[in-house]
Formats: sequence, C-alpha cells, structure tokens
Amino acid sequence: MADVARRIATHDDLHALPDNVVGEIVAGELHVSPRPGPAHASASSNIGYDVLGPFHRGRGGPGGWWILDEPELPLAEDVLVPDLAGWRRERMPALPDTAWFELAPDWVCEVLSPSTSRLDRVGKLPRYAAANVGHAWLVDPVAQTLEVYRRVDAAWLLVGTYGGDATVRAEPFDAVAMELSGWWDTGKQS
Repeated sequence: MADVARRIATHDDLHALPDNVVGEIVAGELHVSPRPGPAHASASSNIGYDVLGPFHRGRGGPGGWWILDEPELPLAEDVLVPDLAGWRRERMPALPDTAWFELAPDWVCEVLSPSTSRLDRVGKLPRYAAANVGHAWLVDPVAQTLEVYRRVDAAWLLVGTYGGDATVRAEPFDAVAMELSGWWDTGKQS
C-alpha cells in the first residue's frame, strides 16, 4: 500500500473558513471548532472581566499587562487561538499593527468545551510550553474547575487546582483574589 502524504495546513486554509467557526493549525493539521457555547462564552467573559480591570487597566490591581480575547498566535508552524492571553507590557510595550501576535504571550487561558478539551490539553498545551509561554490556565465551566500551570524547563508544572466557589490568588495574577463562583454560568445573578 502506498503511503499517503499528509497535507500541511496553511494560512490560506484558515482564511477560507466561514466567520462562525474558530480555525487553528496544530502540528500542521487544521482544526475547526464551532463558536463557543453559552457556558464557555460566559466563563471566558467573566475571567476576562476579573483579569482585565486590575491587570490590563490597573483598576484595583498592579496593571502592567495586555489582556486580549482570542488573539491569533503564529507560534513556529502552529497558529493557535487561546480564549484569553496576556503579555507583560515590559515585554510588549505596545500592541502590534498586525492582526496576529508574533510574540508569544506570558499567559494563556483555555476554557474547555467537550469538543475542544482534548485539543486544548494534548495538542495546544505542549506547544505553548515550547513557545515559552510562562503560565497557562485550563478552565472547565461544566466541572467548575481552574487548573493553574507554570512552565518549568519546557514542561508544565501544575501549581494549583481550584473549584466551585473558591476564592483564589492564581499566578501570574496572584496580586488580586478572584471569586470563581462569578465565572460559572449557573443562572444565578451575583
């Protein structure tokens, strides 16, 4: 039997996708995901809210960060799109003029969905470590958990797992306490 050569995905493949999906290239393979569902979108928005004020804007916290939703990250042969990412302003004093970010972020946050959990954990997390991303959060809005990772020697060290209604100081944003109960789409107003 003849071997079939695998076609490596390109930026052209990403640009050909419809607007209602998220496309990424991981290990040369095109991955297409639907736009996030309500629990995922709510968790991502609430996390962004908790991090943006004190760290991006300096309101109630130290500032010094750029915090952005779904930035496009061309890292080596990959094109990754985390739910949230942050750069220390000392490393990236100004936002680029491009639609993508060539400088790897200092922090990424992936909000897990049943359709993306394996890709986020197995496909993307090792690539973030290889690109020298210093911190990663994996958030599961269904299980209501936060996993906090720090890159150590090109690998991830789990430094904390939190859940439910815990109040946490999670690195690299441990200067401010965050209430996880506000991240979950429970139908209750806080």
